[in-house]
Amino acid sequence: MSHLVAPSLLAADFANLASEVEMINDSEADWIHLDIMDGLFVPNISFGFPVVEAVSDLASKPLDVHLMIVDPDRYLERFRDAGASYLTVQFEACNHLHRTVTEIRRLGMKAGVALNPHSPVILIKDILPYIDMVLLMTVNPGYGGQTFIPGSFNKIGELRSMIDEGGYEVLIEVDGGVDLHNAPMLVHAGVDVLVAGSTVFSSSDPAETIRRLREPV
Repeated sequence: MSHLVAPSLLAADFANLASEVEMINDSEADWIHLDIMDGLFVPNISFGFPVVEAVSDLASKPLDVHLMIVDPDRYLERFRDAGASYLTVQFEACNHLHRTVTEIRRLGMKAGVALNPHSPVILIKDILPYIDMVLLMTVNPGYGGQTFIPGSFNKIGELRSMIDEGGYEVLIEVDGGVDLHNAPMLVHAGVDVLVAGSTVFSSSDPAETIRRLREPV
């Protein structure tokens, strides 16, 4: 499978959100990535259900929703109803992770688990049979426009080996500091889904940037 690209709306122009979503619809992007931040799990607040619902109404691409919130179990069904196709929760925010990802799947969504930069991939070895995707944060979550953490390549390699050796159908997604320079290296390292925010939306031609991120390597 060729790799996928999911532009992150966290970096979009919210005064022109409809046109930003339309640009993604018309581009070679595969998914639309939405970061949900509560100001507690991460030191920032992004957006909630009204924005997700509005994007869902406009979008022709699947919504890839990442919950950076405490106690995500409270809202799983509401995010399904708001339009999420993929729903990712933070490993560090879940007390009963198996229960949470099982419920996400029961609700009809694909289940993802995200790891912060300080969390080793071995922590999720036992949950791999029950999920569809692992999101490796390659910056400290909470803000867009940060610099990629180089040590993330080691984690990607470890996770790729763990997935392949177990024979699991689990995608590897990365988010944080993804740009045109490191994207080919990330794909070569084993990444399946590239999330890119500032690289896309600060570009003079976002659709062309998406196309270049999407190019085979």
